[in-house]
Parts: sequence; C-alpha cells; structure tokens
Amino acid sequence: MSSLEQSTKEIVEAVGGKENIAAATHCVTRLRFALKDESLVDEEKLNNLDLVKGSFSTNGQFQVVIGQGTVDKVYKEMVSQTGIGEASKEDVKKASEENLNPIQRAIKTLADIFIPILPAIVTAGLLMGINNILTGPGIFFDETSVVDEFPQWADLASIINLIANTSFVFLPGLIGWSAVNRFGGSPLLGIVLGLMLVHPDLLNAWGYGSAAAEGEIPTWDLFGLAVQKIGYQGQVLPILVASYVLAKIEIFLRKRVPDGIQLLVVAPVALLVTGFASFILIGPVTFFIGNLLTDGVISIFDNFAAIGGLLYGGLYALLVVTGMHHTFLAVDLQLANEGGTFLWPMLALSNIAQGSAALAMMFVLKDEKQKGLSLTSAVSAYLGITEPAMFGVNLRFRYPFIAAIVSSAIAGLFISINGVKAYTIGVGGLPGFLSIQSEYWGSFFIGMAIVLVVPFVLTFILAKVKKEK
Repeated sequence: MSSLEQSTKEIVEAVGGKENIAAATHCVTRLRFALKDESLVDEEKLNNLDLVKGSFSTNGQFQVVIGQGTVDKVYKEMVSQTGIGEASKEDVKKASEENLNPIQRAIKTLADIFIPILPAIVTAGLLMGINNILTGPGIFFDETSVVDEFPQWADLASIINLIANTSFVFLPGLIGWSAVNRFGGSPLLGIVLGLMLVHPDLLNAWGYGSAAAEGEIPTWDLFGLAVQKIGYQGQVLPILVASYVLAKIEIFLRKRVPDGIQLLVVAPVALLVTGFASFILIGPVTFFIGNLLTDGVISIFDNFAAIGGLLYGGLYALLVVTGMHHTFLAVDLQLANEGGTFLWPMLALSNIAQGSAALAMMFVLKDEKQKGLSLTSAVSAYLGITEPAMFGVNLRFRYPFIAAIVSSAIAGLFISINGVKAYTIGVGGLPGFLSIQSEYWGSFFIGMAIVLVVPFVLTFILAKVKKEK
C-alpha cells in the first residue's frame, strides 16, 4: 500500500469511518465533509497525519486542509477506497444543512448568496483604489492629484472609475442572480428582477433624499394608489426579499402549469407579480428598514467610535469562527453606498492579526510540520484567507488566537477613533489599503503596523509564560 493510500485510509478512519460520511467533496486545498456525527472525529489523530495541514468545522462542514494539487489525489483515492460517490459542493452543502439550527441556516443562506458575488465586489474595491491613486489630491503631490499634473491620464482614470462603479450601480442585478439561484428559482429571472429595480426610468436612489426634500418624487397612479417611482441602487434588502418572493412564485407555478405553456406563463406571471409587489410593498418597506439599520450602525460609531471599534475589531475573528461574519456583508455593501464602510477596514486588520500570530508560531513550535503550516497559513491570512491560520494553528494552541483578537481590538479602536473608511469590500489583508479612502491611509497604515507587530510579540510572550508554567 502506497503512502497516499495509507494516509487516505487513516483520514477516513479519523473522521469516523466511511459510515460517518454523508457526502464529501473538495476545493482547491481542502477536503469538505458532511458528517453524520462530528463527535466521532479523532482530531488529534487526524492532525498528526503528515498529509494533513489542519482541520476545522464551519457551517455544518468538517474541512481537512491537505494542500493544492495533493487534495485532488487524496479525494479520488478516498472515493476509490470507500465507494462514496463523487459529490458536488452543492450536494455537500445540502447534506451539511441537516446539522444546522435555524439561525445557522439563515446565516448560511446569506453566505450562499453573497459569497458568489464577492469577486465582483472585491474587484470593484481594488479598481476604486487605483482610481483613487490617480485622482486623489495630496498622495504624490502637495495639493494636486496625478490627473491634475498629467491631464492625459484623466480619461484613463474615468474609464477605471466606470468599470469599478458598475458592480455597485447594478448591485441588485448581481444579488438577484445569486439570491434567486439560492432560493431555487431561475438565475436569469433574478438578473432581470435586479435590473428592473435600477431601471433608468426610475428616480435614482442616491437622489431620493434631495427629491423628497423638494417634494419632487415621481409616482405612478395605479387606480388611485400613488406608488413612488424610485430605484433601489446600492440597496440590499429590497432585492433579497423580492428574490425570495420571485423564486417561490416560480416554483409554485412550475409545479402546476403544464410543460407546453410554461414558457408563456411561468416567467411572465412570476416577474409581473413580483414587480408589482416590489414597487408597491417590498421596496418601500425594506428601503425604510435598510436605511434604519444602516443609520443605527452609523449612529453607534459616530457616538461611541472607540467602543464600537474595540468590540468589532476584537470580536470579528469570533464571528468568523461561528460563521456569523457573513451577516455583515450586507451591512458593508449598504455602508459602501452611503459614503464608505468603516466596518470592513477592521475586518482587514483582524485577518492580518491572525496571520501575524500564526507567523510567530513558526518560531515558537519545534515540530517541522507545524512550523510549515504556520508559515503557509500566515501568508494565506495576509492575503485575506484566515481559516487555515485560525483553525489550523491559532485556535489549536489558543494563546496565539487570544494575541490576535487583543491586537485586532486595539487596532480597531484606533482606526475607528480616526474615522477610517473604505470605498467598499476589498482584499481583506495586506493589499486591503488599496480599498481605503486615501485621506485615511495614514491612520490605516498605523493600524496595520499594530496588527503586524503586536500579535507577533504578544504570541511570543504568551508562549514563554505558558512554557514557564
């Protein structure tokens, strides 16, 4: 038996045997299991295997970090040994949901909706950063910008800005596609629904405030009922609720309408009913609720910036452990469309803090395998992916995790006091400064210095104290 075959056999045994595996798949670096009973997992045995770089449980899935390239070979060998059929990520998601309570399922639903559109949002954030470098005064010159000094660059900056803003102008279209797909409907109808809510014939949502103050909000007259003719650019809640309604109507109709006339009935009726419901009820109600929630968050940080930064900066890593961090994606996107998000910069610093603590463990630990895992997971965290560092290193030894969250809390307090904002969500690590509004770069870099140095030093101190005890 080859070493790969033996290691695969031991992985299966460590997760409770093939009888405990409901479904399994893999991503670029990890095996993903939906287990019937996670209490049967022997994590000590699993993590001591040479092939395994770490393991953790999240959103009802038990994940084993193997490494790029090797994970594919291990997965194929596991399928061969156990007879378990190859499953898609969607199959594992459905199987893993049986282990979740209602709150966890709601959080997972939000994650399933927002994670697929993150590449577009992150890209927009990076491009906004590039545009900011070109157009922001005082970055390279005392009081002027690059385009002021070199007008020939102005059109290039304008095109970059247009490309960057597209994801936000048509954000409901992106969310509609992902949400309707998640709720079981046709993604194409979700795109149409989202674009309908930002149709150019509607009053732009960003001009709603001034139009309301001047009493110039256009309306439709539906048999005596005045319906405001406004768009929902940059809004999250209206399209989320409307997507759910659209998907449920479509599913209802598909079960009852004969196949021969479905094309003529299902989509038109579903879109028409959802469209009227969106403009008459869903849109106005959720628009009000969304603004109320956003204003509440802004008010907290306006009045209690230090406490807000300390708590969010410190607790963000714990939110990641529980999966609840996905609920803040919607808040971040909403804030981004109202002048900038002050939450996301703390996320970026929290990720860096986890990386610094993991990097310190490379020098603390003696085992070569653990040292290698600490280094690779630290690099991953510095680039915005913290799960290997958190679950593979920091939480396993506890004190580096404590060092990271304490440092992140201090940095969060500092940048919150200084009002640091990002244009939008970006790369949640060292490249994250590109998404920060240029006037806050100085404060953000100080915050970054805190989470680079303090977790590293504090982990060393805690390791020495632990050893002396």
